[in-house]
Amino acid sequence: MNVPLSSYRVGFGFDVHPFEENRPLFLGGIRIPSPIGLAGHSDADVLLHALADAIFGAIGSTDIGQHFPNTDPRWRGCASSVFVCEAIEEVRQKGYVVVNVDCTILAEQPKISPHTTAIRQNLASLLGISLEATSLKATTTERLGFIGRGEGIAAMVVALVAKV
Repeated sequence: MNVPLSSYRVGFGFDVHPFEENRPLFLGGIRIPSPIGLAGHSDADVLLHALADAIFGAIGSTDIGQHFPNTDPRWRGCASSVFVCEAIEEVRQKGYVVVNVDCTILAEQPKISPHTTAIRQNLASLLGISLEATSLKATTTERLGFIGRGEGIAAMVVALVAKV
């Protein structure tokens, strides 16, 4: 793609959710086998929330909480892929496309590596980009802080969009 440098924009997203008993765990739109899930108004997919925020940020839009407030009953239990699809639609309406994303999950548990390929494939499909343009890494916090104590999961995402 031959796009002038001034047509590129970058967004950053961050999200965190605490663990909660009796909830399924979703990361990147994939249900991860786990005895506990994440607390939240929607399905609490921390990775997709950070992804939506990164995309919204890249086009200068408001954050996910403004688009999908947790005070609105329409979003209770909602699949977070809906939020990402809405972000992509706003990107398209503004004349941009998602070029690539770089994602990091911060968690002591569960192990992410067995699910990396499935998560990347789902992200690429949601975004309409190649698998090679979809990076996913996972790390721990070496048992430091709330993540290190196993109290929750955080995610960070950088998204690059380009004017078409």
